[in-house]
Amino acid sequence: MRINILTIFPGFFHEALALGIPGRAARDGLASYNTIDLRDYTHDRHRTVDDEPYGGGAGMVMKPEPFFEAIDALKPQGPIALLDARGRIFRHEDAVRISLEPELTLLCGHYKDVDWRVAEGLATDVFSLGDFVLSGGEPAALCLVDAVVRLLPGSLGDHESASSDSFYEKPLLAPPTYTRPPEYRGMTVPEVLRSGDHEAISEWRRREAERLTRELRPDLGDR
Repeated sequence: MRINILTIFPGFFHEALALGIPGRAARDGLASYNTIDLRDYTHDRHRTVDDEPYGGGAGMVMKPEPFFEAIDALKPQGPIALLDARGRIFRHEDAVRISLEPELTLLCGHYKDVDWRVAEGLATDVFSLGDFVLSGGEPAALCLVDAVVRLLPGSLGDHESASSDSFYEKPLLAPPTYTRPPEYRGMTVPEVLRSGDHEAISEWRRREAERLTRELRPDLGDR
């Protein structure tokens, strides 16, 4: 998969995408990352990417031209996603859908906003990570890249690593997991996990997944 990231801070991604699963996927030829500096698609000596909003108001708005001209030059195949607090919440099923594509292009805004013509005229998807506002689209873009790349065949050591994650098959959180030591500061690993009874362990995990979902994410019951 080829992943393009349009941003005014290309350096934000260089080290992050060289680490962990995204870095390993790149080294193994499963993913490639192409960071594009939006300032390269400006036409004034100050390389201006923002301007005052029509109608007045605080803050600066990113201009549409650099986004459109960068996409004209790239001619990307596959989804083009704008990271925006007004977007639809990015979910596991979105990561699965996108992981099947040959290419993903992410549009990172900054300042107060991005000219809405970018959302209407370029983006196939507008995604948000949740009901909060970031200083720019770059941290959200990293989250999307990680969520998608880890689903590429060969990115993880084995398929079960992903298949036991929260949200993998249905809107349930993953059950609790434990490792050694069996007792730490008065807290003990549930006996069933040390029993060797795989049927009982499977049933415990199912019940615990349902319990945690009810307690921590009751909204998932509506999906």
